[in-house]
Amino acid sequence: MHDQSRGGSSVDSVPPDVGSAMSSAPRPSEPRSVAVLAFAALVAAAIAMGISPVFVREAQVGPFTSAFYRVFLALPLLWGWARMEARGGTAKDPGWTKAVVLAGVFFTIDLFFWHLAVLKTTIANATLLATMAPVWVMLFSLTIGERVTRVMVIGLSSCIFGGVLLVGSSLQLAPERFLGDLYGVATSVGFGLYFLAVRVARREGSAGAILYRSSIVTSIGLGLVAGVAENAWLPTGLSGVVALVLMSSVSHVGGQGLLAYALGHLSAAFSSLVIFLEALAAAFFGWLIFGETLGPWQIAGGVAILAGIWIARPRETSASD
Repeated sequence: MHDQSRGGSSVDSVPPDVGSAMSSAPRPSEPRSVAVLAFAALVAAAIAMGISPVFVREAQVGPFTSAFYRVFLALPLLWGWARMEARGGTAKDPGWTKAVVLAGVFFTIDLFFWHLAVLKTTIANATLLATMAPVWVMLFSLTIGERVTRVMVIGLSSCIFGGVLLVGSSLQLAPERFLGDLYGVATSVGFGLYFLAVRVARREGSAGAILYRSSIVTSIGLGLVAGVAENAWLPTGLSGVVALVLMSSVSHVGGQGLLAYALGHLSAAFSSLVIFLEALAAAFFGWLIFGETLGPWQIAGGVAILAGIWIARPRETSASD
């Protein structure tokens, strides 16, 4: 990893070589008040990301193109955020480290396979399989030097059970959807690895700088995919433009930005449970805006998810957090 003397450089400076190790040492413990603030950011991130399907429906462009605009249109705001951090004097821009580049690559994989899953299987199947990201985070947390506790595993089990209740009534198992279901699994792997990469990157860098740089990588990847798969760039009306702008500012700058902040203070394993809150928020907004069903089973699933996150919460600020 790069030394602290490079940490205060601005986003406009010459980037250091790619080469930070994904196994960088964890941060020292932090005050409980910081962990509480980080958890609040995590909840807000889930809400901001959970409303993104609403914007996708109204975007008036193809799914890959909307995913591209979600990230690309956020770049000016993210650049401004990174510049403000640099002017403050305490924020650190890690440059083009391995973790930063991998975060952009993994988020590209996440969005790419998510849209393929939606096209090839049911929304319920795609949603449930995508929420398995915390499983991969916990399996691979040791590779970045973080311990997974027993209560985290119990909390994850409760969240998975809640996720099944949340979408279970719509689940459909059919051989012709098998490939789409595999895409859903690939989505969860991509998002899980994204959590781990951002967690490592945050040990050296500020949230704004990391998200700005990783989003450049994601924009390039999704731009290529959208150009090949759809090549139709303009929404058909003003409402589509508004939806794309809101998706980039609320779901990406707000959602991914708050997530990046939280990952500087909370373990990847605990933070990854936010994806279940995202599914819960998506169900709520679907009910509120589109009148989608939110019956007793969905409500019970939401309670199980909240219970799982409460069970897995950090008991005290530790080195692993």
